[in-house]
Amino acid sequence: MHINSKIDEADISKAIIEEYMKELYDYTECDVIVVGAGPSGSVAAKILAENGLKTAIFERNIKPGGGMYVGGMLMNKLVVESPAEKILKDVGVKTLKEYKKGLYVCDAVEAGIKLMAGAIDAGAKVFNAIETVDVIYRKTGICGIVANWHAVSALPKFITCVDPLCFKSKMVIDATGHAAEVARVASEKIGFKFIGMEGSMWVEEAEKATIRHTKEIYPGLIVCGMAANSTYGAPRMGPIFGAMFLSGQKAAHLTLQKLKKQKKR
Repeated sequence: MHINSKIDEADISKAIIEEYMKELYDYTECDVIVVGAGPSGSVAAKILAENGLKTAIFERNIKPGGGMYVGGMLMNKLVVESPAEKILKDVGVKTLKEYKKGLYVCDAVEAGIKLMAGAIDAGAKVFNAIETVDVIYRKTGICGIVANWHAVSALPKFITCVDPLCFKSKMVIDATGHAAEVARVASEKIGFKFIGMEGSMWVEEAEKATIRHTKEIYPGLIVCGMAANSTYGAPRMGPIFGAMFLSGQKAAHLTLQKLKKQKKR
């Protein structure tokens, strides 16, 4: 097999820097910013992108996927209940099988990768290793995020004078999981009700609460997934992902409805 060996080291750097900066520049303004590339965030981003919205996902970790890859106690099987299995079928998860009536199990790694690939294939853009540290707001509500490299937060305080950058959007979705990072910082600085900690485990109630609490908590800011439960202090559900997926679906539909109303004005 022949490989092109006439490659200049500088061209590799130029390709990375030029193409990345083009995309970062392009997404300084977009329709929707999804913060967090876990189960609810990836589902929401896929639906939004499929509907033609310019959608950016900002994920602080190097790897997208959130807690999907390890199931429970590092055992990489993912469990969902009906009707959430339809979301996994939609992205082509082949290992999905019915374990008990209405309860499904599949390979967690396959599910995580295919959900993320589904969002990307639909047109969503993922910016990993970038942390959301604040929000942009106006009198009408939240209109974007303030972000920095996640690695900056790990540096000693005396050398972290690294100012963040701003990314504007029509809507922001907090899909940051247990920490509910966007809702937390917005509540502290703007001021609205925020509990900030999910309760102990009660699977049945937690699954219902996750979907129920997926809502616009402040103009321009929707919470979904575990961020929704943390915002309202609802129970945790542990290693079952049905409500996570359906919450992301609901967050996307709420966003579409709001932007449609804004367009009519």
